[in-house]
Amino acid sequence: MDRLDETDERILAALANDARATYAEIGAQVNLSAPAVKRRVDRLLDNGVIRGFTTVVDRSALGWNTEAYVQVFRHGTIAPEQLRAAWIGIPEVIGAATVTGTADAILHVLARDMRHLEEALERIRSAADVERSESIVVLTNIIDRDRG
Repeated sequence: MDRLDETDERILAALANDARATYAEIGAQVNLSAPAVKRRVDRLLDNGVIRGFTTVVDRSALGWNTEAYVQVFRHGTIAPEQLRAAWIGIPEVIGAATVTGTADAILHVLARDMRHLEEALERIRSAADVERSESIVVLTNIIDRDRG
């Protein structure tokens, strides 16, 4: 894809701010007609700049206030794609990454309470043949740019 121009960047910013905004609403922000915005969004989708649209659920609204980081240690090796496939269906896992060091991966997990966290950990361990895990429960978030 050719380099994004300023208008494309402003459209992306508008979508990132409100993915439900209409093409007309975005057009008003970037000085384009709704059909012109749609053409640009379609091009951004076709070129893979926009990979998709999603719903972000505020889990604290569900009462999911117990937060932990879980280091995972596996038997043997496994590709990151296989780990993703193992954990993507576990809603309590809100983030996961392979890491350097002795752990194979680290997961960011949210749950209602400690019992719910324990249940989620069991599903995490069984889904990816985990040898052991070490959990670090969050007491206070002192900087959290994702949540504002």
